[in-house]
Amino acid sequence: MIILASGSARRRELLERLGIAHEVVPAHVDERAEPGELPESMAVRLAIEKAKAVARSRAKEVVLAADTVVVVDGEILGKPVSASDAESMLEKLSGRDHRVITAVAVVRGDDVKARYEVTRVWFRSLSAAMIRDYVATGEPLDKAGSYGLQGLGGLLVERIDGDYFCVIGLPLRLAVDLLEDVGVPYRFTQ
Repeated sequence: MIILASGSARRRELLERLGIAHEVVPAHVDERAEPGELPESMAVRLAIEKAKAVARSRAKEVVLAADTVVVVDGEILGKPVSASDAESMLEKLSGRDHRVITAVAVVRGDDVKARYEVTRVWFRSLSAAMIRDYVATGEPLDKAGSYGLQGLGGLLVERIDGDYFCVIGLPLRLAVDLLEDVGVPYRFTQ
């Protein structure tokens, strides 16, 4: 059994798909970028901070955490703070490409392992009405970059280059590799 340091339903569902037994214990950390911080560094730092925050109270257990950031023109798009913020983000992404960076961290005692995956995503051109209608569904309001590829937001995407699960919020291959690095090998038949 591992501890998932995330309240993300998508991350929980992905671990369930793999048959990895886990308990959800959301981490509460300040997710703001530090001055001059690169997006990759930010994602890794936040994933580690989340894992360590939960590991402090669950020291004998394996803790897995992740952080996803969306980057367009060097600007980090986090989770929107309002519907109008979500609309603004989607306008920035419309008709162009961006990067999705998801870092995964695993903590087991003093052993901390973390890496990240990058996927490039191209959006189709979005009309103002399409953006408004999508935001009105509520789906983008808790997602980095204001969209969910696995849901209705998949209709906004023209194509991706890279790991689909990176965009969803938990690159599965990377997560399994990091768990193995701390002594928790994955078995297809568990």
